[in-house]
Amino acid sequence: MTACAPTTPRATPATAEETATVAGLTHEGEGVVRGGKTVFVPGALPGERIRFRRARRHRQHDDGELLEVLEPSPERAMPGCPHFGLCGGCALQHLEPSAQLLAKERELKETLARVARAEPARWLPPLAGPAWGYRRRARLGAKYVHRKARVVVGFRERAAPYVADLATCRVLAAPADTLIAPLAGLLTGLTIRERVPQIELAVGDDATALVLRVLEAPAAQDLAQLREFAARHRVRLLLQTGGLESIAELTADADGGAAASAAGVAPLHYGLERFGLTLEFAPTDFIQVNGPVNQALVARALELLAPGPGSRVLDLYCGIGNFTLALAKSAASAVGVEGESALIRRARANAVRNGVGNVEFHAADLAAAPDPGAAWLREPCSHVLIDPPRTGAHAVLGAVAQLAPERILYVSCHPGSLARDLEALVHEHRFRLEAAGVVDMFPHTSHVESLALLERT
Repeated sequence: MTACAPTTPRATPATAEETATVAGLTHEGEGVVRGGKTVFVPGALPGERIRFRRARRHRQHDDGELLEVLEPSPERAMPGCPHFGLCGGCALQHLEPSAQLLAKERELKETLARVARAEPARWLPPLAGPAWGYRRRARLGAKYVHRKARVVVGFRERAAPYVADLATCRVLAAPADTLIAPLAGLLTGLTIRERVPQIELAVGDDATALVLRVLEAPAAQDLAQLREFAARHRVRLLLQTGGLESIAELTADADGGAAASAAGVAPLHYGLERFGLTLEFAPTDFIQVNGPVNQALVARALELLAPGPGSRVLDLYCGIGNFTLALAKSAASAVGVEGESALIRRARANAVRNGVGNVEFHAADLAAAPDPGAAWLREPCSHVLIDPPRTGAHAVLGAVAQLAPERILYVSCHPGSLARDLEALVHEHRFRLEAAGVVDMFPHTSHVESLALLERT
């Protein structure tokens, strides 16, 4: 069930308490109570008998506050993080991981049936990995709180626009999981403590990088503290004063002090060992955040698309070549297309460093209908992989259909845009939905990653 568009909420009397049985979960992982006006209750699970009050009213639903679980679900779990409930980074830690997967499968099935009006010929077994310590990319907020006289670092709070005051985070990959409290202490000691609103974390196989967004140039004593922190925790620190082009590495100057160098940012790396590949990426580049699940996802993409020695593969929204290079190893040739020129440069460098010569990469705006004369559309493709952002790939579907590929694999990070695009591919362009399934890229969150295989009829 999807929450309606935001409306101006009204607080209800604090004494209005009710009991009810929870009917289901929303897309955000909140319990759904029906009977009269629907209520969304964070922390409640399907089948549970609960006591709650209506805390906020909207036009089509109310927001509830869980007061007591009278009859708990057998699938209820003890949250593994002390910040669960306050921090908005996770929504489902109170639900067993196997039940989380089933809930995500139900959401995918219901969305495909309702929006795509299609049922796959077979459902794929879920792809899953470790439930903790999996997240190798994250963006954290930082805020100096005067009443606490210190900086807090964390994700946004679940029900408020504030930065959650975290000490640690169990879903972040090591060593980032233990760096939140030390980072808060570091920033508190800077003269620019109120001018650092954001930290981006990137954990590679070879190093960990932290990109600090700074709205004011650090003083010399700040730079010294930053450099000491980087050395003590064995991480790379980078400063971002403006756009992405302003990111500079923190280095030692000629006098042994610290300075920010814009002479180039060294990349991080991660491996796709099954395919003999090592990919480099910048600390702010998009990559699949869950390393073990990404390994399994690339393997399943090869298994489902099954390109052969005579295949020409097209990879749309290819990023740094995560799927493209592995596909190229099984095909006659591969073409990657991406909207960000910096990612295309990275993809080309990854092809060279891995000795993959039968691949080419093109920069193109995939948010609009492509030019029929574009270089990547001049030759037919037998296999297509689409891995778009949350908005989906609607603009390129017509061009993809014109290529008449044998198979299309759609990797999605949003069930709604996936279902909308599948509706067009199945009912307008006459592809058959052969298989679909979920990918648990973000355990303990309500985020649903999925994939769908289509074949030409």
